[in-house]
Amino acid sequence: MNWKIAAALCMAALCMMLAVPAQAAKRVALVIGNNDYRNVPKLQKAVNDARTMGDTLKQLGFSVMVAENQTRQAFSQTLLAFDKAVEPGDTAFFFYAGHGFEIAGQNFLLPTDVPAATEGQEELVRDSSVLADRIIERLQNKKARTAILVFDACRNNPFERAGTRAVAGGGGLAPMTQLPEGVFSVFSAGPRQTALDRLSNDDANPNSVFTRIFARELTQPGVNLVQVAQRTRRLVSESAETVRHKQVPVYFDQMVDDVFLNGAAKSDPPPAVAAKPAEPAQQVAALTQVQRIAPQNDSVNAPIAAFSRHNGGWTVVFSIADPTLGISWRLGDAGQFRETGFIDTLDPRTRKRMPNPSIELTADQPAATIQVRYVDASGETQGPFPIRFDPEAALLRDQRKILDMTATSWLSFRDFNGLLVYYTHLMSYRCAIREARIGIDSAMPDKVLKMPPCDPRDPSAIPHDANPYLKLAPTTRSVSVELTYRDGSVSEIKTFRR
Repeated sequence: MNWKIAAALCMAALCMMLAVPAQAAKRVALVIGNNDYRNVPKLQKAVNDARTMGDTLKQLGFSVMVAENQTRQAFSQTLLAFDKAVEPGDTAFFFYAGHGFEIAGQNFLLPTDVPAATEGQEELVRDSSVLADRIIERLQNKKARTAILVFDACRNNPFERAGTRAVAGGGGLAPMTQLPEGVFSVFSAGPRQTALDRLSNDDANPNSVFTRIFARELTQPGVNLVQVAQRTRRLVSESAETVRHKQVPVYFDQMVDDVFLNGAAKSDPPPAVAAKPAEPAQQVAALTQVQRIAPQNDSVNAPIAAFSRHNGGWTVVFSIADPTLGISWRLGDAGQFRETGFIDTLDPRTRKRMPNPSIELTADQPAATIQVRYVDASGETQGPFPIRFDPEAALLRDQRKILDMTATSWLSFRDFNGLLVYYTHLMSYRCAIREARIGIDSAMPDKVLKMPPCDPRDPSAIPHDANPYLKLAPTTRSVSVELTYRDGSVSEIKTFRR
């Protein structure tokens, strides 16, 4: 080939590479609305707020997941699905409407099965709720370029009941003043303020006062996020004042650039490569879908399975809401169903022996679908119901749950030829841990603990050549610990004192 032609072709290819932008980062959103609380007051408009925000964000070009009435387990699974959808460079939008609660300056989002805690049971609320800061950390771990978090959760203390002393915490949520770069958060009311669901008993609007205004302002063309927040704050405050209520939304901005969700301001010069106007929001929205995530308890008949790993393999425990006369199962879609048998306990609902709710799987059982069916109290067979078994995900969840429940056992001190700190417990459940850090006489963990790799065949076994302790200076008074789990979430910092 003539070298001049080759050079021309190379130059043309280079121009094409420069003219075609890299694959654009996408917009991903998760909106959650919780109304149907079991042990604290129900809400009326949180689900509507989530649906409205889902439709609004769809118009703005987001791929939207909408989740409603989330239990703690469902909340965690929904967040994991959101994690998988977010990629480096994306714009991630998280909206939550429901009960929120502040404890010692930290904000917790309450799932629908949060227990009815009373005075002194703050830890119970923490353990059964979702820490708002963790959502930010997850998005940071996914390297989202822009993370937008909106909380319409600034309501009254949901644990207040006549005749009891409520768990410690005030109305509203605490401010989020220490945000990482690239994060923008909005609260429907200021610190210690509560947000209005409605302006009067005659207010027929299906949305809360904040969401109805915020959703509208988001779609205003040529307005950046700060301007949206400022306009929303002014309009919500004015609306609340008409009923003599103090509600002033607040926002916390750590954005590097101005963020426009519905086109840049008209006064801004167009980018040099933009030869044609941006597509209208309606055309962009046509490319996206609103994915409805059904509540986990959508069918009261469907069993729920809990997987736990032990030295001999897997134990699977089925939870079935209906009274049952028998349970059977099989792996996959073919083959005979096997009965689980019975245990020596009478079910007071049927006055018959209770079916054994558990089965055993081998340690090397690969991913599979477990088909479960049961005989109800009237003698009718229900099912089969498919339950997905993923050994890797199940091991992570099981060990993570154990670590969360046994946080006081992560470290232990021992005086033996000096001062030693043992982290045998962490090593035993290392399959759920991506990284463990400790801080010696420091509240900020900065030293990485060395741990052997996870062995899925025998996950709790500690290799004979592993060293599950550190030698410390005799003057050491405390050690702090922080875990980064394999799903990307980060634990609270725990401090252990001698």
